[in-house]
Amino acid sequence: MPPKFKRHLNDDDVTGSVKSERRNLLEDDSDEEEDFFLRGPSGPRFGPRNDKIKHVQNQVDEVIDVMQENITKVIERGERLDELQDKSESLSDNATAFSNRSKQLRRQMWWRGCKIKAIMALVAVILLLVIISLSCSMETLSFSMWDLVP
Repeated sequence: MPPKFKRHLNDDDVTGSVKSERRNLLEDDSDEEEDFFLRGPSGPRFGPRNDKIKHVQNQVDEVIDVMQENITKVIERGERLDELQDKSESLSDNATAFSNRSKQLRRQMWWRGCKIKAIMALVAVILLLVIISLSCSMETLSFSMWDLVP
């Protein structure tokens, strides 16, 4: 004979009950008490006041529908604003990272330009020294040639 009550529930039992309860709450949207307070008591009405009451009730129903639509739109707008805020924060972070990387690259390029200028200056100095040393050696050779001529 199976036991009447389960002492331990597994995850499937709990998940199934949560889903069924959620489904019941969403499907059974018309509650009698809620209808009574929002729409007034239902039942037969007699007399000339019935038309006025129906007219006012129809206006109240229209206002309720408009307000429900407005609430839905406000909720959707809030969600869109949250998405936009997330995107703007992401763009701000990316802009900051881009700025930092561009500053770093600018410094690297400046140092590279300085190195190239220093190397070119060093090559120019070496060429000048070579030219000067060759011209000095040519002058000494030219003086010694004149000394050899009788």
